Amino acid sequence: MAGKQLTSSSLARARAASPRGLLAAGSLLLLLLLAASYSLLLSPSSPGGLASPSSGPGSAADTAFLASLDRFLASPRRSAPSAAAPGDLDAAIRAEEEARLYGGGAWPAAPAPLRVYVYEMPSRFTYDLLRLFRDSYRETSNLTSNGSPVHRLVEQHSIDYWLWADLIAPESQRLLKNVIRVQRQEEADIFYVPFFTTISYFLLEKQECKALYREALKWVTDQPAWQRSEGRDHVIPVHHPWSFKSVRRFVKKAIWLLPDMDSTGNWYKPGQVYLEKDVILPYVPNVDLCDSKCVSETQSRRSTLLFFRGRLRRNAGGKIRSKLVTELKDAEGIIIEEGTAGADGKAAAQNGMRKSLFCLNPAGDTPSSARLFDAIVSGCIPVIISDELELPFEGLLDYRKIALFVSSNDAVQPGWLVKYLRSIDAKRIREMQSNLLKYSRHFLYSSPARPLGPEDLTWRMIAGKLVNIKLHIRRSQRVVRESRSRLKSIS
Repeated sequence: MAGKQLTSSSLARARAASPRGLLAAGSLLLLLLLAASYSLLLSPSSPGGLASPSSGPGSAADTAFLASLDRFLASPRRSAPSAAAPGDLDAAIRAEEEARLYGGGAWPAAPAPLRVYVYEMPSRFTYDLLRLFRDSYRETSNLTSNGSPVHRLVEQHSIDYWLWADLIAPESQRLLKNVIRVQRQEEADIFYVPFFTTISYFLLEKQECKALYREALKWVTDQPAWQRSEGRDHVIPVHHPWSFKSVRRFVKKAIWLLPDMDSTGNWYKPGQVYLEKDVILPYVPNVDLCDSKCVSETQSRRSTLLFFRGRLRRNAGGKIRSKLVTELKDAEGIIIEEGTAGADGKAAAQNGMRKSLFCLNPAGDTPSSARLFDAIVSGCIPVIISDELELPFEGLLDYRKIALFVSSNDAVQPGWLVKYLRSIDAKRIREMQSNLLKYSRHFLYSSPARPLGPEDLTWRMIAGKLVNIKLHIRRSQRVVRESRSRLKSIS
């Protein structure tokens, strides 16, 4: 991850992207047929589903962040008449849950849609920040300390925008049926906090950002639903490792939406993040989707064995990169390049991935990087060398079908990695390429959000945590606080 370079933008002004010829044409046809079969099997049964051409995975209008944001901000403000919390919110929630449990029909019933209450936060936490990003997008060339474009970093962590824009869209425009927005707090399973922590971190001056964080913290923790659960049923997007950092300790019981987890303590304090509570979400890819037509066109041109384009030196766990460069730089069939920013850098990365069988994915400053998802949507088999990596939606997806996992110790042994990659037979390569084509939909954010897209899988992962969330809320309500410390003082 990159360091922060402050811009001159302000919140106040915001208001006024060798192998050996083993893959024959018949194999390609099989690949495409398997991908089509997968799409049919996983297509939702409800009318509309994924069949609409306008919502297809390859539609740039659906998946481009800035284009979607322009349309979003140009449309009427998407607010809904949300009811205030009842006087006794806890009693109202218990009554609602008992009605669902004993309200007739067989139990357990078929899974009901996840019910999400979206807070109507003041504009300074939501729309003003989106306008700040949109209005300054083309006006700035500011870079972070390692040379990454500030706005590109915001874009690749823009999961907060995609989730919120879908949740507050008119129901008639939404495709997801397993998650619904509710207007009454007592009906909610989950509460969503629509604060843009990454935009505020990168585009506000340091003290202005910290002040806004404190304001957002007070606003959220003053809500009756937060006080009832201590935040355990609240979802907060914290998708950049530095975002919301100054106040995280006050919201550590909430569900955090993260890019990964870090066991070193460099990014998250011990006890703040763990898989049972939080959800890992993919970065927004920086390259265009290589769809079935693209796969067909690039299949015969994938002559590079292993490709990497990015920062060759990183800190923390990313130090593995410099060791890999030393080991691989002169190997035949391998391309290792220093990355560059901007449109030319994107084009070079995209072309390189589409000409390669395998794409190297070592750890960066954190265990993950956006490059993994660039490789997936490019049809390039990821070779993951990041021993501490946690992956998005791993309770739903089997990454062994689309990626190779190599330990850091093995990868830096002289000649080991090249020999290993050359030993993988053509049949396995074809299967993994076919799976990449099938899995790519799980990593493409869009508006409207599509079934089996990352927004959908996020809510499925959260729905799976509901029983445990309720357990901890109810347990916290009946446990006598400080009872152990009092007993010790008596003894």
